[in-house]
Amino acid sequence: MAVRLPRPHRFDVYAAVGGLLGGLLLVLLGLGTRRPEDPITLFDGPWPVLVPLTVLAGCELLRRTAPRTALLTGTLAICADVVTQGSLASVLMFTDVVYAAVLYGPLASARRIQWITGLLTVAGTLVPFAVWRKPEALLIGVVVGVVAYGPAATGWIVRNHRDAAEAARLRAEQTALLAEMDRAQAVTAERARMARELHDMVANHLSAIAIHSTAALSLDDPDTSRQALGVIRENSVKGLEEMRRLIGILRDGDGEPSAVPTLDGVTVLVEGARTNGLDVTLEAEHGDSLPAPVELAAYRIVQESLTNALKHACPGRVTVTLRQADGALAITVTSPYGDRGRPGAPGSGAGLVGMRERAALLGGTFESGPESSREGKIWTVRAALPVTEGDPV
Repeated sequence: MAVRLPRPHRFDVYAAVGGLLGGLLLVLLGLGTRRPEDPITLFDGPWPVLVPLTVLAGCELLRRTAPRTALLTGTLAICADVVTQGSLASVLMFTDVVYAAVLYGPLASARRIQWITGLLTVAGTLVPFAVWRKPEALLIGVVVGVVAYGPAATGWIVRNHRDAAEAARLRAEQTALLAEMDRAQAVTAERARMARELHDMVANHLSAIAIHSTAALSLDDPDTSRQALGVIRENSVKGLEEMRRLIGILRDGDGEPSAVPTLDGVTVLVEGARTNGLDVTLEAEHGDSLPAPVELAAYRIVQESLTNALKHACPGRVTVTLRQADGALAITVTSPYGDRGRPGAPGSGAGLVGMRERAALLGGTFESGPESSREGKIWTVRAALPVTEGDPV
């Protein structure tokens, strides 16, 4: 099956046509590079010049698609042009073919062409001078250098600049890709952070509202309904305040506001849980100056644990313990665990995921699950948050 060469580039077609027409014009004007009486001229007359001229014009068509073939064929054609009266158009097209072979050919061929043309230039300078012992013989080397080595060196320089520009473009694309990946990761991390904040801030209040509204609807007792409505209103107001705080974070873009939750607010959390119907005790032993991220994470873990206890725990005592020792803040929340049946409010499992993420972001540990104790089966949440410098990740 015949192999079809790619179509020549438009510029190559223009170069071939221009070189051929220019050579024909020089022939019609009787202009050549050598006189008919020169000893090297074997074919007298202007018309033999057309053969190498036509061949070199065809080589111009292949200067990009088949540069090595064009160079080999063009070399034979320029050698044939030497034994005729010669044409300046043929010489110019050959220099362009050499230039294109270095620029568009394989890298190994480009290096070889550099060496070969350089050696030919040196040989064309030294050998004729050594044979004829005339200064004019040095001009042969100059002509070889201009026709062969000059175009090859120019093509090599342009090729290096082109490769450097391509490498810079690829580096710029890679840098842009890495920047886009970093941006996407930052957006994902920020979304996860806001999801944790939204869940932790609102879930507690909404769970209390759901549980007490169910009690108000199921019990035909005005006093109980009034108490339930009071709890619902209190949690609605607090939930609205938390939502406004979150909206402020998103609108201002300054990260956490000045009123970020701290461990001092755990007491308020416990009091709120008692108001919602939980029997909660708090044991806290920690320093006064903990890192702000640790205090926020501890506050959210306690808040989510109390929310889960309100929704899922059996009747009984819930214990919250905060203890600082060995460079870490240990958080333990236990609640009665058993067959309660239907939970007081639906859960999605996002709370446990959020607590685990908060501990991991600070380089801490988190675990939760059922355990056995003297009071029976309990559900335990344990977290350890490093508080020394360099521990968080």
